[in-house]
Amino acid sequence: MLDTRFPRLPGDVGHPQCFGGAVRHAVIQGAVPRRVVADAQALRDSGLAAPFIEAARALAAQGARAITTSCGFLVLLQDELQAAVPVPVVTSSLLQLPGLLASEPQVGVLTISSQRLGPDHLLAAGVPRERLADVIVQGVDAAGPFASAILGNQPDMDVEGACADVVNAARALRERAPHLRTAVLECTNMPPHAAAASQASGLRLLSLLDDERLRR
Repeated sequence: MLDTRFPRLPGDVGHPQCFGGAVRHAVIQGAVPRRVVADAQALRDSGLAAPFIEAARALAAQGARAITTSCGFLVLLQDELQAAVPVPVVTSSLLQLPGLLASEPQVGVLTISSQRLGPDHLLAAGVPRERLADVIVQGVDAAGPFASAILGNQPDMDVEGACADVVNAARALRERAPHLRTAVLECTNMPPHAAAASQASGLRLLSLLDDERLRR
């Protein structure tokens, strides 16, 4: 888990009832959203890989049967975390992209920051280099309530405004690619608003919770 204080709504990975079963949370001190929602070089320079690996090992030792994270940008650490523990690691919903691209010509991504989510994240998720252009990335309003509360790590959130931000991003994605059928929610804080965004856009929206490795 990132070191956060913003509200965790039902459906958010950080909500205690999100998985419907026993969950252990390990918070990485200092891993605030703005340090993790970053490009590949910035995350490497942050020094956060080591404490995330240490936390994953501790969770596995405590009996965790699968390990995930609370930020899709941590897909950059997927290989390192998986190599460190003997249980499945699912760092990000972006890991679903290769399978979706095998059956769909293009797939969308809704992210908290389209400026910071780049090819390195998609490649780390397993997207073939020759299919990068088939992943259409759409961010939410960087100055809106959703991004402001999460990236600013604020203790309060305008929930209706945050929902509107996700809905508007989904509509914008649909307008850019009318043929699109499916989009992945990079941000683990988006699922509470997924139903409204899907209804408004007609898109099938998949989150980290749709990865079967976390439902076994």
